[in-house]
Amino acid sequence: MGYHYKFDNILQLREREKEESESVYREAVGQFEIEAEKLYDLLKKKEELIDVQEQKMKTGFSVLEIQHYQQFINNLEKLIEQQQQVVITARGRMQWCEQQLKEKNIEVKKYGKIRTKDLAVYHKWLNVEEAKQMDELSSIQFMNRKIR
Repeated sequence: MGYHYKFDNILQLREREKEESESVYREAVGQFEIEAEKLYDLLKKKEELIDVQEQKMKTGFSVLEIQHYQQFINNLEKLIEQQQQVVITARGRMQWCEQQLKEKNIEVKKYGKIRTKDLAVYHKWLNVEEAKQMDELSSIQFMNRKIR
């Protein structure tokens, strides 16, 4: 008679759910990294534009060019604000997915511990049964010797 864990199907289901959560979490992390990279690029572009504008201010340039640069910077700032909201949303989703993954890990560990305890109980039972059989065999051998 082999050991059969009574919650084996549930454990397998929880492990599949955990794997799916890991996949969703990795996807959320990837999306967050993409959006954060876009934000970084926009901030870097704005910084470079301001540096170019400062250099041109030292050498002198027309009012029209100043207005052009200022308008471009204003547009970049609007894009940066929008991208910051996207990054915040992506970070929130990533954190939510991380929490779901932690909960799935806890569930799998719970069922794993239950399985470990159940297996220990099974081994104890097996040892008791084996001891009973040995006692029974000893009794039978003893009785056979007495009869002879």
